[in-house]
Amino acid sequence: MVALNRLKASEIRSAKSVMICGGGIIGLCCAYYLAREGFRVTLLERGAEGDDSCAHGSAGYISPSHVIPLASPGMVYKGLKWMLNSRSPFYIKPRLDTELMRWAWLFARSCTAAHTRRAAPVLRDLCLGGRQLFVELSDITGNAFELKTEGLLNLCRTPEGLDHEAHGLARIAQELGIEARVLNAAQTAALEPGARLAVAGSIYFPVDAHLTPRKFVPALTALLKEMGVKFLWNTSLYGWRASSGRVAAVQTTAGDLTADEFVLTGGSWSAGMMAGLGLRLPMQPGKGYSLTLEQPRFQLTKSLILTERRVAVTPMGRTLRFGGTMEISGHHNAIRPERVQQIVNAAQQFLPDFTAADFDGVKPWFGYRPVSPDGLPYIGRLNNYGNLTTACGHAMLGVTMAPISGLLVAELLAGRKPSVDLRLLNPNRYA
Repeated sequence: MVALNRLKASEIRSAKSVMICGGGIIGLCCAYYLAREGFRVTLLERGAEGDDSCAHGSAGYISPSHVIPLASPGMVYKGLKWMLNSRSPFYIKPRLDTELMRWAWLFARSCTAAHTRRAAPVLRDLCLGGRQLFVELSDITGNAFELKTEGLLNLCRTPEGLDHEAHGLARIAQELGIEARVLNAAQTAALEPGARLAVAGSIYFPVDAHLTPRKFVPALTALLKEMGVKFLWNTSLYGWRASSGRVAAVQTTAGDLTADEFVLTGGSWSAGMMAGLGLRLPMQPGKGYSLTLEQPRFQLTKSLILTERRVAVTPMGRTLRFGGTMEISGHHNAIRPERVQQIVNAAQQFLPDFTAADFDGVKPWFGYRPVSPDGLPYIGRLNNYGNLTTACGHAMLGVTMAPISGLLVAELLAGRKPSVDLRLLNPNRYA
């Protein structure tokens, strides 16, 4: 079924060993492509098997349309304005924190048109590569994770919002070869006839897709077990042993663990996991929330973005998930009711058949997106250590980019030319 299954036992025993530190969706995809390459893979994860990862409650988007990085023109002004409003789509909680201040300075420095021009083609290649690999994984697993390829509708409530999207995201996407159709209200309604929409129009991206994250993670985990990947659940990393420019072992609650190669895939915790190595990886956890209706009033065929409110809507089997907000406030488990309420309000504005009562008793989920200052992931080998690689910092595109990130890591460790140009993704760019 996969390349590893065709390797001889002697070849598996003699293959290089890889320790993957972090068992979220990026770590699982790295394990898959490394195992397929023939490496002996061990994956350690501090949580138990089946625990909620950041991907579990996400929108499940696979979005080649997302070619504009979070750090883009206008975001500094919006960030300063929204910082005063905890109900805003992008909220940075003011606090005295040197890492946050440095991240904010680097973020502001990246919010330029020149950065967007450089970053957009790389994001396109990563997202298109991820979509292609998800189709392959769907075939391998019998579509166990409910991959749907009907596209994405960016709904706009106002003519001004539609015009802004048409001359912004849609124009840039089209210039990069991503099909983007500008639709009026009637054309939009014809593409989603099962729902009543209160919109002026939309941007339709036919290439976009979505999946059910809670089914993807166990499906891939089962596949990895078939491939011989070893899992160390409930195992926390707290240090490293390194000398002569190489990592010798990771220090964990299960003891010191050795390997030939180490891959750091700790999501928003990655920077903290590198303590003691003398490395710097600017990162902030971007907290997001979601609400999943188990029995929604109607079924959708496509994923939606409620553009002016920055809320995602995804049909997942018989359920319907609403998710959104970006809250830069550190790692903490407090739920801000006003931010959850903004998701409910947006649902009623764009989809007026929903009422507040539809969301009564629905437990909010939250998770942390790993946000780099320039809106691009960190993928590559880290300075000063010849056998330490990372794949993290994917922000809102962790699901979309998970398979291509895993493939790129496998290509790097196998000594092959990466499928995507990694120069802008260099994890040492802020060293």
